[in-house]
Amino acid sequence: MPESFFILSKDHLELAKDEIIAIAKTYDRFAKSKSISNLMIIQSKINWEKIAARATFAKISGQILRKMSGLFLGEDNFEILKNAKTFACRIVNLSSKQFDIPELESSMGDMISKLAPVNVDLKNPDIIIYLIFTNQENFFGFSKLEKTTPRPKKVKTHPHELDWKLARVMINLIGLKEGETVCDPFCGTGTILLEAESMGVKAIGVDFDEKMYQISKENLAINGFKSKLIKGDFSKFTSMSDKFDGIVTDLPYGTASKSSENPQELIKKFVAMLPRRKKIAIMCKKGFEKKLNMNPSKTYDIYRHKSLTRTILIK
Repeated sequence: MPESFFILSKDHLELAKDEIIAIAKTYDRFAKSKSISNLMIIQSKINWEKIAARATFAKISGQILRKMSGLFLGEDNFEILKNAKTFACRIVNLSSKQFDIPELESSMGDMISKLAPVNVDLKNPDIIIYLIFTNQENFFGFSKLEKTTPRPKKVKTHPHELDWKLARVMINLIGLKEGETVCDPFCGTGTILLEAESMGVKAIGVDFDEKMYQISKENLAINGFKSKLIKGDFSKFTSMSDKFDGIVTDLPYGTASKSSENPQELIKKFVAMLPRRKKIAIMCKKGFEKKLNMNPSKTYDIYRHKSLTRTILIK
């Protein structure tokens, strides 16, 4: 079965690893995974490009051709260059050993040029050949330059809105596929809705604040997105649980809440209303999760600054 590799950002590494695994298992429940430092290897029938297209924290991705005990390559290793005109070599050193990476990449490029009828192109190659070194194993693989999908635009933002990366990763962690629907009962400026639609996931947003509702509406419109927006209390989602497959939200209530009701009581009321058998990802201020009767399967702490850490709860 094919093996894919993903070099992950070291920011929120546990979150990054679990996201890759969750995406792979969304499409192939028998997918297997292995991690070495910030390298994730996925053995699955799913193409690496499909996983990479959704992954938030993958810096480099591609397909592994084989493990290596040394640097010796033969002509049979370059079958992937058969229909390519140009290539580039990249060394990724995740080991404790020291390499002269530019020299090694240059030498490897010279060797490949002699073995295969292709030319070096460092800016826009058809194929990128990778050698990945770790303290445990070395890997030989390839990739292609990924087409960059434009980020969803926002007409208006808010200083306390959810970071788009965390919105995206929460959607991925609960395994929503294209065509399925996510509901955000506190949609704010629409970050979760935008990220969902950018991945082909349908979305429903609810917000009781007229200003936030209008901002979401404008942000969706500029992208041509079709998420359903409802102006109203979060309890609106209970009457349409058959319309969505999962809930992803950043709990907004706090000292700045416009509601006259106690913020903590509001959140407890919301959690009590969560439908069973739905995929759920919720973010809240660290410490508050202890007051919620959720029993999450996984939690992640996201440090913002010394006075604020947020917690993601997955159920």
